[in-house]
This record gives sequence, structure tokens and C-alpha cells, in this order.
Amino acid sequence: MSNAIFPSEAAERLSHAGYAFLPAADALAAFDLRLEPLNGLRETWSRLPRDTYLRDGGRYRSRRHGCFVQDLSSAALSAAPRRPHWQPTSYNALHGGLERWFEPIEAQVVNAAVWTRLVTSIGSVFASIQHVERWFIEAHQFRIDTEAGIGRPTPEGAHRDGVDFVALVLVERRGIRGGETRVFDANGPSGVRFTMTEPWSMLLMDDARVVHETTPIQPTAVPGFRDTLVLTYRAGGFQAPG
Repeated sequence: MSNAIFPSEAAERLSHAGYAFLPAADALAAFDLRLEPLNGLRETWSRLPRDTYLRDGGRYRSRRHGCFVQDLSSAALSAAPRRPHWQPTSYNALHGGLERWFEPIEAQVVNAAVWTRLVTSIGSVFASIQHVERWFIEAHQFRIDTEAGIGRPTPEGAHRDGVDFVALVLVERRGIRGGETRVFDANGPSGVRFTMTEPWSMLLMDDARVVHETTPIQPTAVPGFRDTLVLTYRAGGFQAPG
């Protein structure tokens, strides 16, 4: 079992390498999270609508999306009006340039106290590295399944997201093999590869310094799926055309 860490240690790891992988015990300790209320959110991943925008023709991804603003002076988190998810083609060659409208994250999730603590605690760690007044946050619930065979967590390949920081949270993994996460220096050949298997383990990334991807998954049982939460933090407002 890993030793519990403080938020400053998570920030130090991230500052040093451009990424920090936190096993579940470290993540829960660093962000002062309790396992029981987090697990209370997990079943909402089973109700995610299909992603109808996949340009590879696949039907392996389901998702919901929400936008939030974190005020660092008051630690308040507020929901932003519903808006499309948009990325330039320079960051997402496959789906960039599209205004993608996804169904919002359920009220059961965004109204939960543990959700606010999760999102703001991570944001506070990022703000200790890059001092900002507020974060513009996009939250994505993903389920990648193997119902049709192979599921692709990152069909766009190795990429950056066009934000300041990214948090990838593993929520559940069942009946699959594969799904290796890869993080590489954006300006050099060095990198790491590992497979996230433990619910509530987290990967924090400095989006300017690293590129990342996750390899396809294949079924070993039915059902087979990989559930994640991706949170992106940007100081300059939400990404939008123009």
C-alpha cells in the first residue's frame, strides 16, 4: 500500500515531470475524498448516451459532458450554461472543428458534495503550479465498451487537449484487457506506459508538456468496459470556434 500524500506532493510530482500518477490511496488522501460517496456516483456511468460523433464509424463510446467555473479566491464551483465541446484540429485531428453537443452530466452527480470537492481540490493543486483567478473546466464522463469487439479510448491517437491541465480518473474497469495509458514528453522521446486498474486512481497532466493516449481494449468477459472521468482546466475561457 502506498503512503498517503499531501496536495503539495502531488503538485511537486506534476511540476517535476509534467505528469503525476496517483494510486487511489494517494488520490483520496491528496484531495481529501471519501470512497463511499465517490462509489455512489459510479452507477451513473451505466446511463451514458452513445457518442454519435465518432468519425471512425464506431459505437464503442458513451459519454456526458458538463462545463463549470472554479473561482480560486472563494473556492466556489458554479455550473456554466450548456455549451458544445469544441477543439481545434491542431489538437484533435479526428474530431477537431466540430461543435459536439453531448447530454449534460446528471444532477445526481453535479449536486453531490463529493463532486464539488473532487473538481475543486484538483483545480486547487493545478492553481498552485499556475496561479489563476479562475478555471474554466470541462468534465467528460466516458464509457468505452467492447460490445462490438474493440473499444478505443483515444481514437484520435496521442494528443494534447488544448487546455492547461488534465485529470484522468479511472472509475471502473471490467471484463477487458488492454487500455494501456501512455504519457510522453511533448518535445522529446521520453515517456512512461502503465495500465490503470484501480478505481479512483488518477493521472494529472500538464497539457503543454505532455501528450497522452490509451490503447484499445478487448473483451475478456461480458460486459466489458472502461469507465473514466476526464476533467480539463483552462485559464483563458472555454475553447470555442474563432
